[in-house]
Amino acid sequence: MTDLQTLGDDELLRLTRAGDESAFAALYRRYQGPIYRFSLQMSGNESVADDVTQEVFLALTRESFRFDSSRGLLAGYLYGVARNQVRRHLERGKVLVPIDEDFVEETSLLEPLIAPEDPLSDLTRREGLTALRQAILTLPLHYREAVVLCDLEEMSYEEAAQSIGCALGTIRSRLHRAHALLVEKLRDPNETSAGINRGGARRCFA
Repeated sequence: MTDLQTLGDDELLRLTRAGDESAFAALYRRYQGPIYRFSLQMSGNESVADDVTQEVFLALTRESFRFDSSRGLLAGYLYGVARNQVRRHLERGKVLVPIDEDFVEETSLLEPLIAPEDPLSDLTRREGLTALRQAILTLPLHYREAVVLCDLEEMSYEEAAQSIGCALGTIRSRLHRAHALLVEKLRDPNETSAGINRGGARRCFA
């Protein structure tokens, strides 16, 4: 019997399209955690993250034909669906709340963002990772996406560009600008706190 976990995404998707529920379950186990984490980091809201994750996999069962492997990876497609769903939730005025402190271990997902030689590293060590997570939530949405995909989810620029549907250079420039904004916000904790309290997600669409 074939171990489905050893199969690539394209083969699992082919089996899913043919009605193989175990293949779909394998894809779900592979991507449920990352999609939930992305949605939570983008929204700061566990309820939104739950809803978005469910919607992504419902879309995969109903509209898998929309994915074209010649245009990129399945992971990029799923993150793209999640991105659009998060935007819809935020545009409908979901309340933005700080991420649960127990969700991320202090030295796990945020490590890529704080390279030793980066000025952001010094500020993060001084102000703490909680402040960094809050600062990320106050970024304008297109900058937040770049940080979450490239720094937290450790996507390549190419994969992030596919998920967002933009040029490679756009990802690079957004990430550079996002890092600069984070440095500013961490140097001014009042700005970060005010952004969270005023509902930073809604301000992203101003």
